[in-house]
Parts: sequence; C-alpha cells; structure tokens
Amino acid sequence: MNKNRLEAFSDGVLAIIVTIMVLEMKAPRGAEWDNLSELIPKFISYLFIFIMVWIYWNNHHHLFQTVHKVNGKVLLANGFLLFCLSLQPFVTAWMGENHFARNPVILMAGVLLLSAIAYTILTFTLIKLHGSDSVLRKAIESDKKGKISTLAYVIAIPLAFIHPLISCGIFGFVAIMWLIPDTRIEKALKK
Repeated sequence: MNKNRLEAFSDGVLAIIVTIMVLEMKAPRGAEWDNLSELIPKFISYLFIFIMVWIYWNNHHHLFQTVHKVNGKVLLANGFLLFCLSLQPFVTAWMGENHFARNPVILMAGVLLLSAIAYTILTFTLIKLHGSDSVLRKAIESDKKGKISTLAYVIAIPLAFIHPLISCGIFGFVAIMWLIPDTRIEKALKK
C-alpha cells in the first residue's frame, strides 16, 4: 500500500488535535489585562502539549521519509498512536483547569507514556515491514532517546505523588530532548 494516504490522514488528525486544544482556552470574563492571569495555567498546559504534538508530527514526518510502503499492521500501529495523541486535549484541559494538580498530572504522564509506546510500536512495525537493512533500521540503531523518554514517563507517574511539578519538569526535559527532529534519520537518508 502507498504511504501517502496514511501521512495525509495523520496530518489531518494532528491538526484537529491542536485545534481542539486551543478551543479549550475560553476568553476571560473581564476586559482588563489582569483577567488574563486566570488563563496562565491553561495556556502553559496548551503550549506544552502543542509542542509535544508538534514534536510527534515532526518525527512522524521524518519516520515516513524513510519508508516506501505500509500494510495493515502499520495502519493499526499508526491508528493507535493517533488515538493516544487524541487523548491529549482532554488531559491538557483537565491539567490546566486544575492548576497542575496531582491526578491530572498523573493522567498526563500516563497519556504521554502511552503515546511514546505507540510511537515505538509504529517504528518497529515499519522496521519489520521494510527489513533489517532498511534506512529506518539503520537510522535508529539502539533508539536511546526513545528508551529514555519512555523511562522518564514511567518515573514521572510515581513522582507526581511527591509533587506534580517534578513530573511536569520531566515532561519538559523529554520535550527539550525531542525538540530537534531526529538527526539520525536525516543522516541515514543522505547516505
């Protein structure tokens, strides 16, 4: 199967996810500048998740530059990733509305963990389809960043019981780590 429809569908779903997230931020009740202060937690959580969705889109794009075809298993793995990412508007809204309280942060860590696992499943499904000599397999090698991200989200869940902002710091660390698209793929494509 051709990969173009999967990429177009994924782009559309991710665009809708970002749109839903921004619609969660309602205008403040008053017309004074300090009325905007009530939106700060919501804006911070929106900004963070916008960056995370952008990172997934960016890396998803790079991932699909290394492959030429998809099959049913890839469609399922991609669907699972999109499902996990589609949970983020709800969790983002809950976290922002409740000023980064423990339970919303725990749920956010869980959704981020599921998203990382889903991305890993998609990556390995593509590798299995294209073989061990594929550009993608050669590019990711040991996937240290992926393993560190998954472990960080696992650690963020119990740390939220100690203090939710510690977990938020971990989320930020992972986001910074992935902000630059995976250069391993770009290097492999140049070869």
